[in-house]
Amino acid sequence: MPRWWRTHGLELAGVALVALCLAWMLAGLALVWAHPLLGWLPLPVSAALAVIATVRTARDPRLDAGTRRFWRHLTVAAVLFTAGTVGNAVDAVGGPLPSQLLSPATVALYLAVLATVMWALLRLPSWQRSRADWIRFGLDSCMVLVTVGALVWHLALRDHEQWTAQTGSSGPMLAIMLSAFLGVATFVKVGFAGAGRLDRQAIHVLAAGCAIAAAVGGLSPFLADRPYLSSSLLAVPIASLTINLAAARQWHNGVRTPATRRPARQISWLPYAAVAVTDGLLLSTGTGDAAETTAMQIAAVTLTALVVVRQVLALRDNQRLVEQLRRYQHKLQHQAHHDSLTGLANRAHLEQHLRTRPAGHHVALIDLDDFKVVNDRLGHHVGDQLITAAGRRLTAVAGDRGFVARLGGDEFTLVIPDTVDAGELLAALIEAAGAPYELDGHTVVSAASVGVTTTRTGDEPAEILRRADVAMYAAKTAGGHRWHWFDAEMDRAADAAARLSAELRDAVRGNQLVALYQPIVALPGGAPAGAEVLLRWRHPEQGLLGPDAFIPLAEGNGLIVELGQWVLREAVRQAVDWRDRLGERAPGRISVNVSARQLADPHFVDFVASLLRDSGLAPETLVLEVTETAVLAADTAFDQLHRLKALGLRIALDDFGTGHSSLSLLLDCPVDLLKLDKAFVSGARAGRAADAVARNLIVFTDDFGIDAVAEGVETAEQAARLHEAGYRFAQGYLFGRPVSADALEQMLTVTAVAAA
Repeated sequence: MPRWWRTHGLELAGVALVALCLAWMLAGLALVWAHPLLGWLPLPVSAALAVIATVRTARDPRLDAGTRRFWRHLTVAAVLFTAGTVGNAVDAVGGPLPSQLLSPATVALYLAVLATVMWALLRLPSWQRSRADWIRFGLDSCMVLVTVGALVWHLALRDHEQWTAQTGSSGPMLAIMLSAFLGVATFVKVGFAGAGRLDRQAIHVLAAGCAIAAAVGGLSPFLADRPYLSSSLLAVPIASLTINLAAARQWHNGVRTPATRRPARQISWLPYAAVAVTDGLLLSTGTGDAAETTAMQIAAVTLTALVVVRQVLALRDNQRLVEQLRRYQHKLQHQAHHDSLTGLANRAHLEQHLRTRPAGHHVALIDLDDFKVVNDRLGHHVGDQLITAAGRRLTAVAGDRGFVARLGGDEFTLVIPDTVDAGELLAALIEAAGAPYELDGHTVVSAASVGVTTTRTGDEPAEILRRADVAMYAAKTAGGHRWHWFDAEMDRAADAAARLSAELRDAVRGNQLVALYQPIVALPGGAPAGAEVLLRWRHPEQGLLGPDAFIPLAEGNGLIVELGQWVLREAVRQAVDWRDRLGERAPGRISVNVSARQLADPHFVDFVASLLRDSGLAPETLVLEVTETAVLAADTAFDQLHRLKALGLRIALDDFGTGHSSLSLLLDCPVDLLKLDKAFVSGARAGRAADAVARNLIVFTDDFGIDAVAEGVETAEQAARLHEAGYRFAQGYLFGRPVSADALEQMLTVTAVAAA
């Protein structure tokens, strides 16, 4: 059996039976059938096909419970319909002569079918509607009832004596009326209330079938002189076929998501169609039948009143819709010009404001320092709260003295009129931004870096913001928590930095990078314990450049990863060379700095592992130094550090004491070595307080089993004080400046000879 027949066999069989019954009916109009029973045989078969189709759909496990329940009800209706069809056939050909009589049992079965279908329809889930929607629905339903009632009166009820004489009861007439109402009710149900997860096209097929079957059933008066024919011979197969097709549609499509509710139509064709139908009936009745004329007049007046009320409601709804559109337009305009998080003006509003301001006013670009650290450590929700709180503070400080806007992220702008003392306002702004925030149970300390520029004639908003941005980065580079005016020298410096950044890309390929080594020694004697690799750039024009001149540029353009890989390769190569040539005199530890970008690189750990594997260097020889800021800046830093630790490398926390949440990092990071920042040893802030910090930190490192290295040791007195505090390793100019590999090797040789 072909696959298409197995899939669509029920529908094809139903179509064939309808065609057969139609041919029988048409032929019966021209001749008298000697064996009318043959014409009734396809009817129970077509009804049985409908039963099979509904049972198959009701058992489909893909459908939800509500949809399967509907098709179970349709199965019951189809079974009753099959029984009614058999009863109808017995009534027609079971006697000595063909008849169009319907027994009470047959009529009861047909009415039970209609009641079951109506019950199934009423149990379908519906959308939630407003009170106005229900009022419109009630008016439209009344129009439908009046119009259909007028049609039934005109086409059926006025000739009810003839129908009763023909069929033996008024039951068929009632069945036809209910069928017509059922078709209309089905359309209304689908069009207004929805059909849950039921296939909408299946409901349309059922509605069309009910309406067509009712219309065909209304042809009975035209067959009064042909008792061997009946309108049921065509109405029953059509009704069965539509049930069959609807069930097949649902079965083929499976479960479906409820359709999105369509907005209520403010202009409906229904009132006008109802009036047109009723007016047509009124005109067609003439004046011969006063009772029918009166009935049609009552229907026309009733419909006119309903239409008037319906249109008044539509006019009121239209006015309400216009008001809603105005409010919505105002809301959209506000959203287009304001930031959704803070409610401040956004970039578009700011640019519009700048274009309307005269030259000479000031524009400040405000950036929150270390916002990313807060966002990463405490979560984005706290970051959003910080942005919102900062926006409120800026607005409160500015008051009516400036126009505050948010550009995005952690950047704000303040437009200051030339009549306002900008210095006083900016000082108050810096102070307010630096005050602690209480956010979600956390005390957050932030600050602001501010760049300020004065507008000139012909300035575009983009150029104004660019200058303010350059000045803001100058303030941030100077340490943050300050404001800085833009001047032309900043542009020249920015151009120079851009050129240097472009030239840096050729440094690796041009063999311009240089690795220097600064010794790390053991206290108190100063015996070599290792070395830290420090990168320099031998610029062809500017000479040897320190890291401060190009590392920030590399971090900005992403080249820091490539530079970091070069340093690691060079460090591993040199360590292997020293191991092979110097043996025990080779440095025991080689330290390499790792940036936040490298920690964020998902391939970084694999790169380090391949270096160690290919070189044969013992993993414990390599020490990777990371700063607190780098660890906090990379979301995957902790995971990366644990993976590196698993390779056997040692992890050092560099510049300890200058970042955020330092002590908590000792708990979270797999740290082997802590490097005390030189600010606590020999910096401008070194003193009694710094000594206290250094002494207390060594207690923590001892308790955690972590080695400590003091950086920036410049005098013997500092070295002695650190050793007395408990430090066993140190690094600084006292023990050696950064030198080449050959120079460090000579230092190691001299030290070894002196020790011997």
